[in-house]
Amino acid sequence: MDGNDLEYVGFWARVGAALIDTVVLMLVITPALVAVYGWEYFLAEGWVQGPADVLISWVLPAVACIWLWHKLRATPGKMLIGAEIVDADTGKAMTVGQSVIRYLGYFVSTVPLGLGLIWVAFDPRKQGWHDKMANTVVVRKKGGRTQAVAFKDIDAP
Repeated sequence: MDGNDLEYVGFWARVGAALIDTVVLMLVITPALVAVYGWEYFLAEGWVQGPADVLISWVLPAVACIWLWHKLRATPGKMLIGAEIVDADTGKAMTVGQSVIRYLGYFVSTVPLGLGLIWVAFDPRKQGWHDKMANTVVVRKKGGRTQAVAFKDIDAP
């Protein structure tokens, strides 16, 4: 498959994928937090309730997301819509460094009222600020979710 068979994934498809990812993450994080802190965790004030909270709520999602992006080129939500995240120049898998930059870029994209995420709707390559920072694009086969792996034929191991 070549680049002519691909399209950039737009804003609403990516919002849908992000909602799916949020639900999946909640299904993992909530039971873990309840197991450690009990249901009182959700009534407590403050951002961090203890070291396990940092590991479960902050470190686990970061490691999982970076690993999924680097190894599978997508999170569960992106896989369900047939999208993958690739290097914007080569179409190959992101490096670990790109994955880390992209993850940290989500904070940059979110802080100014989500403007860096909304940017996807107006950018010609459908890149958010996090994509621009990491030099990545989100692509899928033209016409929708029928092919999750767009560039794998190019750089098969």
